Amino acid sequence: MIELQNILTIFFIVVGSFFMMIGSVGVIRLPDFFTRSHATSKSDTLGIMLIILGLMVYEGFCLNSLKLLIIFVFVAIANPVGAHALARAALSFGIKPWFKKDKEKEE
Repeated sequence: MIELQNILTIFFIVVGSFFMMIGSVGVIRLPDFFTRSHATSKSDTLGIMLIILGLMVYEGFCLNSLKLLIIFVFVAIANPVGAHALARAALSFGIKPWFKKDKEKEE
């Protein structure tokens, strides 16, 4: 019989992979840099954190789980900060955000 630990591990890894895939679709489908950056930073951060959580559940309480927890905290801080820095740099470089009015003007 499959243990609860294995079920939780599989659940977190599959859901995390799903969010990572959704972020990849967002890069392809969304119209400009800022919305693409938003899609990837939010969904990939959640996806990576869920995958790391699944690995922590799989490992149990040991030194590897502590290392994974440190990576978890680093990703939770660094990924949104990096995305924000890229968006600010793009805005200061002159890249304009996309608005719905821009789409209506093109037609």
